Amino acid sequence: MATSSSVRPLRVLTGITPSGTPHLGNYVGSIRHSVRQSVAPGVESFFFLADYHALIKVQEPALIQRSTLEIAASWLACGLDPERVTFYRQSDIVEITELTWFLTCVTGKGVLNRAHAYKAQLDKNVAKGEDPDADVTAGLFMYPVLMGADILMFNAHKVPVGRDQVQHIEMARDMAQRFNHQYGEHFTLPEAEIDDAVATLPGLDGRKMSKSYGNTIPMFAPRAQLQKQIASIVTDSRAPGEPKDTEGSALFQIYQAFASADETEALRRAYAEGVAWGDAKQMLFERIDREVAPLRARYEALMNDPAEIERVLLAGAEKARQLSRPFMSELRHAVGLRNLAAGRDKGAARKAAKVAKPSFKQYRERDGLFYFKLLDAQGAALLQSRGFASPQDAGRAIAALQQQRAEALAALAGQLEPADADALRAATEALDTLAEAAAAGSSES
Repeated sequence: MATSSSVRPLRVLTGITPSGTPHLGNYVGSIRHSVRQSVAPGVESFFFLADYHALIKVQEPALIQRSTLEIAASWLACGLDPERVTFYRQSDIVEITELTWFLTCVTGKGVLNRAHAYKAQLDKNVAKGEDPDADVTAGLFMYPVLMGADILMFNAHKVPVGRDQVQHIEMARDMAQRFNHQYGEHFTLPEAEIDDAVATLPGLDGRKMSKSYGNTIPMFAPRAQLQKQIASIVTDSRAPGEPKDTEGSALFQIYQAFASADETEALRRAYAEGVAWGDAKQMLFERIDREVAPLRARYEALMNDPAEIERVLLAGAEKARQLSRPFMSELRHAVGLRNLAAGRDKGAARKAAKVAKPSFKQYRERDGLFYFKLLDAQGAALLQSRGFASPQDAGRAIAALQQQRAEALAALAGQLEPADADALRAATEALDTLAEAAAAGSSES
């Protein structure tokens, strides 16, 4: 990988699409957790407003503008510190669209055919008896490549996502691997970060809180509106005095996402004792308002000063572009978009040589274990490892093979898939080629 986490801090990248008003599900499921994580030591955090992504499903310019303002104000009101993190608007980073094209040129159509959102639209059309590609825009089809560019532009190590978004991170890894194999090592292979402790909030009707279901509670609704919406949460018909079940209760689940363990236990006892639904809803309203009210005041102040939010986003974009501009120059050179008068220097020659040599590919499988392959110059597998418990263990095995070659092949036999004599001979020759290339590179520098 291009740069290891031992050289620089762990980079974590989070994006949110401005396609509507932020709601309590966004707060509990993403914003609150991400803001807390952003102050962790040894972490370099990137937060962006994915307004290019919004264009795929929203064709109302005023809505995109308003939603971008609301979401930026929400993050800042919840404590995101633009001095500590890199907070920017996607459309202000012009290098992202250029990188999208570079990745498009190394991404197979078959990979994009398997994207969940694209397949869901095809299935929906087929079920209605329509042309499978009806209403499928190139934007929807290419969405994973743009997301890959978002991630790879800043070589993020971790990308916090829900389980339904893991496929996009896997696609970004595939794009990075393909580009690295073709043009040399430039991209870090990102990993999805799924925190099962982060709550998924039910909506007013008990289904997952989502704009598409129309069951959301706006994050910074005025106090009276918040109370009215909480009063409309669907409950069963059990009367006051009748014991009530916490299992499957949307009201209880929402309360639990905001309350301490002691507060949650107190409501659990109240359910068992037959608390009236009206009283339980009042408890929920008071608990949410206690947490949200101070943030609401900050949010309203920011919404009344859009020029300040614009200033923050532009400053964040400039901070981000201090990284994206030189990196894009490096990538342009790597693919051959070069100054024609500059000639072919030693660096270019080394990069050209790098393309034609064997390489290691390290990756994580669905079983949670870490694997690697040794590939020849044409990308064919010469060695396949068995699973390692951590990427560090896999990396140490790769390092041993690079340094000790045939000796390491013997020592690591139990951690490699069986190979015949011809395959081992080819692997040894490939390791020798890598060692010679490394020695030549060090002598030229």
